[in-house]
Amino acid sequence: MRTALRLALFTATPIACVLVAVAGLLSGAADIPPGEAVRALLGLDTRLSVVELNVLFELRLPRVLMGALVGGLLAIAGAGYQGVFRNPLADPYLLGAAAGAGLGATLVIVLAPAESDFGIPLAAFAGAIGGVLLAYLLGSTTGRGGGQTTLVLAGVAVASFLTAVQTFVQQTRVEELERIYSWILGGLGSADWGTLGMIAPYAGVSVLALLLHGRLLDVLSVGDDEASALGLRAPQVRLVIVAAASLATGAAVAVSGLIGFVGVVVPHVARRLIGASYRLILPMSLLMGAGFLMLADLAARTVVAPAELPLGLVTAFVGAPFFVLVLRATRRVEI
Repeated sequence: MRTALRLALFTATPIACVLVAVAGLLSGAADIPPGEAVRALLGLDTRLSVVELNVLFELRLPRVLMGALVGGLLAIAGAGYQGVFRNPLADPYLLGAAAGAGLGATLVIVLAPAESDFGIPLAAFAGAIGGVLLAYLLGSTTGRGGGQTTLVLAGVAVASFLTAVQTFVQQTRVEELERIYSWILGGLGSADWGTLGMIAPYAGVSVLALLLHGRLLDVLSVGDDEASALGLRAPQVRLVIVAAASLATGAAVAVSGLIGFVGVVVPHVARRLIGASYRLILPMSLLMGAGFLMLADLAARTVVAPAELPLGLVTAFVGAPFFVLVLRATRRVEI
C-alpha cells in the first residue's frame, strides 16, 4: 500500500507542476487566448501577434521556468540541510547564506547602482557562498571537528555579523532602501533566458550531487557514531552535502532574492507524505518545491492585479503558520 502511494505521488506531482506552469503561462495582464497559447507552445501555427508571442516566450515562459527552478533548488537544499542536521526546522539559510546574499546585493545597490542589473545576481551568489564558507570554516576550527551544534552556532554568529554590516551599509545610503528591501522580499520579475542560463550549470551540479547522496543521508540519520561504525566518514559526507545545498541556495537567491519558508515547508510535507528515506524525500522535495513556488508566483501576480505582491510575502503568508505547527510538533527537538 505504501509503495502504491509513493508511485501515485511521484506520478501526480509532475502532472500538477505542468498544470500550474500552464496556468502561469496563461495568466497575466496581456489577454492571450489559451488555445492559441497552447498551440504556440507546441510549435504549431498560431494567430498570435508578434507582441503576444514575445509576451509568452520572452516574459512568461522564463518567469515560470525560473519559479520552478528556484523553488526546486530551495526545497532540495532545505531537505539536504534537514538531513545533515537531523532537524525538520533547518532551512537553506541556516549557515548564513541569506545574510551573505543580502550583504552582497546591498553593496552593489549602494556602491554601483548603474551595474545593479548584472552585478546584483553575481554579488548575491558570491555573498551566499561566502557566508556559508565562513560559517563552515569557523565551525570547523572551533569545538570538536565541526559537529552539528558547532556549525549551527557558527552560522548564527556569521549571519548576525553579516546582517549588522548590511544594516550599516544601508544607513549610508538611505535613499536606496526601497530597492534593497524590494530585493530582500524576493521576486521573479527580472527573470529572462540569460539569468536562467547563468544559474543552470550550478543548479545541475548541486541537484545531481544531492540526489546521489540520498542513501548516505539515510545512513547519517542514525547518528555520526553509528554511521562511522558502518564505514561512513560523517564529516566528509556532511561537507559535500552542505556544499551542494549551499551552491543550490546561492544559485536560487542570486536570481530571486530572499524567498523564505520554501526550504522548511516543502521537505517537511514531502517527509510526511512518502516517509523518512532521503532517497525519496530529495526528488519529491525538488518536484514539490517547483510546483509550490510556481503557484506562489501565480498568486503574487494575480491576487492584486494589475499590481504584484512580493513573492516572499506570499510564501511567508503560507509558510509562517506552517512553521509554527512544525515548531509545536518538534518542540522537544534540540539543535
